[in-house]
Amino acid sequence: MSTSVTNLNPNAINAVSILSSARPQLLMCAPHLYDVDYVINPWMTGNVHNASRDLAMKQWQNLYAAVSEVADVLLVEPQPGSPDMVFTANAGLLYNGEVAISSFFHPERQGEEPHFRRWFAEQGYKVLDVARETPFEGEGDALFSEDGTRLWVGYGTRTLESSHDLLRAAWGVEVVGLELIDPRFYHLDTCFAPLVGGYVMYYPAAFGADSLREIEAFYPEDSRIVVEEADAVRFACNAVNIGSTIILNRISEELLARLSSLDFEVVQVELSEFLRAGGAAKCLVMKLGKALDAPRLT
Repeated sequence: MSTSVTNLNPNAINAVSILSSARPQLLMCAPHLYDVDYVINPWMTGNVHNASRDLAMKQWQNLYAAVSEVADVLLVEPQPGSPDMVFTANAGLLYNGEVAISSFFHPERQGEEPHFRRWFAEQGYKVLDVARETPFEGEGDALFSEDGTRLWVGYGTRTLESSHDLLRAAWGVEVVGLELIDPRFYHLDTCFAPLVGGYVMYYPAAFGADSLREIEAFYPEDSRIVVEEADAVRFACNAVNIGSTIILNRISEELLARLSSLDFEVVQVELSEFLRAGGAAKCLVMKLGKALDAPRLT
């Protein structure tokens, strides 16, 4: 799909999605207001006001086109004062029609919360608020295993371990915490990607020893795709996986060969301007479920 999204109407996108077949739905936010305005992770250091918004838009449009081939994309309107709204994975976490809205650790991003809360409520989702004293950063730090039997939740950098109790109590799901120990990989989705077929792609050095044992106990050795540091810092694990398609930033030939050998179709999209803020493909996308299962507009 090559449609330009510079002036897309979010309502038109929503209408198309609702009428479509049961393809996965994803949430994105165009980078009209994107910039690196502050430093809240190591990637932003030295990059304040150093990103090209024009290039970011072109890269985002390429990502939008790639994901639109395999899913329906809904858009949330960017809001002044919230340059990181483009990273919609951090908006919240969806489970069975209910969205746990993020409670951002850093004040710089807390202004996004009412905009995302309003958007989800308007779409008919039930909204679960997370207390300010319990930082939780949505799908950035919380990822379901591919079979849906386990919710992996990162902690130690931007999401507190105490948030796990809220998710267990609200949804009755198995929650397993993974300690993040490398500040470069401040969200779980920067270093850990559950994939279709029961595979996982991960960067082991990002995790504490006990957490690494949890991962390796759950995933058999032949289902683990270990990412080396050179690919990890390109955010290879920050991947969008829909069916057999994996969409991600540029990666090494070695990792490409490994994924291809497992019958994944790998789509590489240059996302250099978003790496300046500490994000890549997965950060720019939030999963909303299947179109026919999603709340309907009235």
